[in-house]
Amino acid sequence: MIRFLAVLGIIGISFSAVFVRLAEVSPATAAFFRAGYALPPLFLLWVMTRGGDHRSASMRWMAAGSGLFLALDLTVWHRSIELIGAGLATVLANTQIAFVGLIAWAIHRERPTALAFATIPVVFGGVALISGLGRADAYGDDPLTGAALGVVTGMAYTGFLLVFRASNRELAPPAGPLLDATAGTAIGALAAGALFDGRFSLAPSWPEHGWLLALALTAQVGGWLLIAAALPRVPALETSVLLLIQPMATVVWGLIIFSEDLSVVQWMGVALVLGGVATLTLRGSVERPAATPAEP
Repeated sequence: MIRFLAVLGIIGISFSAVFVRLAEVSPATAAFFRAGYALPPLFLLWVMTRGGDHRSASMRWMAAGSGLFLALDLTVWHRSIELIGAGLATVLANTQIAFVGLIAWAIHRERPTALAFATIPVVFGGVALISGLGRADAYGDDPLTGAALGVVTGMAYTGFLLVFRASNRELAPPAGPLLDATAGTAIGALAAGALFDGRFSLAPSWPEHGWLLALALTAQVGGWLLIAAALPRVPALETSVLLLIQPMATVVWGLIIFSEDLSVVQWMGVALVLGGVATLTLRGSVERPAATPAEP
C-alpha cells in the first residue's frame, strides 16, 4: 500500500508540466497560483496535524526561505516548458542531482566518487543533445535556450532541496514544512512576477485557472504529501527508482497530449540524462568524509 501511495504521488507530480502548458499563462503567474491555490488546503491539513509539529521558529523561517528557491526554480522551469516542451523541461530539471553532489563537495567535504566524475560529464553531454545542437528537426521553439534554462532549473531546485531538508531535521508531519515552503514560494513568485515577468497577472480567467487549480491540488498538495508520507517508509534504493518515474512519465504525457515529437538527437539526450541521473542516484555521487579522530 505504501509503495502504491508513493507511485500515486509521483504520477501526480508528473503532470505538473502538463498543467502548466495547458494553462498558457506566464511563468511567474503559474508559479504564484500553484502556491497560492495550495495554501488553504495545506493550512487545513497543518491545523489537523500541528500537534506533532515541534519545529522551532527558526526552522519554520528556513522552510519558508527554501520556498524562495522553489519560486525561482518554478518560474525558470515554466519558461523552459514554453521553449522546449513539458517532457524535455522535466528531464532537464532532474540534473539537480549533479549539482547536489558538487555542492556537497564544496560545503561538506563529501568528495564525488570516481563514478560521479565519469557520469556528470555524460549528464551534461545529454543536456547538449537535448538542446538539439542547432538541427532543424529539434523539437521546441528555442531548444538551446530551453536547455540552458533547464539546467538553471536544476541548480535552483538543488538550493530548495538542501535548505528544505535542513529545515525539517526533526521530521515534522509533512503538511507543516510544505505549508511554510509553499508560502515562501508564493511570496517569491509574486516578487518575480512584479519585477521580471511582463505578462504576470493576478486576474483569474477560465479555463486557465482551472488548470492552475488542478496543478496546485494534484502536484503541490496531493502529490507531494503522498510522497513525503510514503517514501520515508520505503527502502532508499526503491525510493530512488520510484522517483525516476516522474521525468519518464512526463515525457510520455508530452508525446501523447502535445505531440512533442523529439528528434533522434534529443531522444539520445534524454537517454543520457536519465541514465546518468539513475546511475548517480542508485550508486551514490559522493564519498562521506572520514571521521576525524578525537584528540587525546
